[in-house]
Amino acid sequence: MAETSTARARPRKRVDRWRWAGRIFLGLMLLYTAVPMVWMLLTSIKSGFAAMQLPPQWWPAEPTLASYQKLLDPQNSVGADFLHFFWNSLIVSTLTTILGVIVAVPAAYAFSRFRFPGRNFLFFAVLLRNMFPAVIFLVPLFILMRWLGLVNSHGSLVVTYLTFGLPLSIWLLKGFYDNIPIQLEQAARIDGATRFQAFLKIVMPLSVPGIIATAIYSFIGAWNEYIYAYTFLNRNDQLTLPVGIQRFFSENTTDFPGLMAASFMMSVPVVVLFLVLQKYFVRALTEGAVKH
Repeated sequence: MAETSTARARPRKRVDRWRWAGRIFLGLMLLYTAVPMVWMLLTSIKSGFAAMQLPPQWWPAEPTLASYQKLLDPQNSVGADFLHFFWNSLIVSTLTTILGVIVAVPAAYAFSRFRFPGRNFLFFAVLLRNMFPAVIFLVPLFILMRWLGLVNSHGSLVVTYLTFGLPLSIWLLKGFYDNIPIQLEQAARIDGATRFQAFLKIVMPLSVPGIIATAIYSFIGAWNEYIYAYTFLNRNDQLTLPVGIQRFFSENTTDFPGLMAASFMMSVPVVVLFLVLQKYFVRALTEGAVKH
């Protein structure tokens, strides 16, 4: 009996060691991701002189919210530009997310449920774009947008972001629909529902976590994108936040507190969105709606 209890204790010790190793690793990753945010926040409440001190002033001796007041004041030129850039980013990201979901949901459902010639080829052809870096398509897309007359408009960004976001969105949702038993739809059809009614009343409620995960992915990708926004938009009234915050750089000096305040405020919507919807995001990527 003593040997048996000792043999059982050894695996438990190994499991505990791995568990603690995992906790330490997660703690280090949390520290790695949180420290830049904390440093950004601390710099944003410093004065311009304190932000430039060497050695750096880790904690501001005289914290101030002047940078945030300047950014949120529409009467100030900097604040008016920042708020305008913020709304531009919000409009582009929201339109990209809505259109991406509208297109990805039926496309993923069709790949999951229907069998038609060339189905596998077409599905992998959709994913083929993700094999190449996004910057490769910069020049062809710019020529296309100029031909369509969409340069210097938000439409160019929405179309471009859909081009990059739809393949992964369709792939995520297809895997999610594959986990929803088709018998549920068949039972609804037997009860007199049409295919569309079965999809709308049975599949859609079960696929809400997957749709939310897809929406989060599309929104964050559009919100943070810089290269295409910098290339396609030249008019000040059309700029998005990633491009607009470069206005804090100048030839001779940089407003580091203002830059950090703008960067911190730019990250807030994404963080809040993810914290509010994280349970749906994790559920969609790990479990699916219904298991077989």
